[in-house]
Amino acid sequence: MAEDSPKRRKANFNEAETEVLIEQVLKHEQLLFAAGPGRASAGQKRKVWELIRHKVNPVAACPRDVEDLKKRWRDLKRRDRSKLCRLSQGCGPPAPPALGLLLAPEELPPSAAPPA
Repeated sequence: MAEDSPKRRKANFNEAETEVLIEQVLKHEQLLFAAGPGRASAGQKRKVWELIRHKVNPVAACPRDVEDLKKRWRDLKRRDRSKLCRLSQGCGPPAPPALGLLLAPEELPPSAAPPA
């Protein structure tokens, strides 16, 4: 009987993977996340996620499956929401000054805008 090696975690998403994921999800956002009577079926959504997977995997550090992509998308949304909350509403600890470099100028609240 062969010894089982400990399960290894996948590599972190690299910048290229993240960019392709964001680009593709935003391109298909209406189909994936629309609510109401015109929304897509589960089968249609599954096909779109598979299409996104086929676009991400050529630039991926390791093969990604659909669940990896969905989790990464949820994490990106959560991180952006918390970042915007800290900047615009003063939620939690104050944001470090360098955080403004990650957002476009129009996303910054007036109090955090760099001096002209």
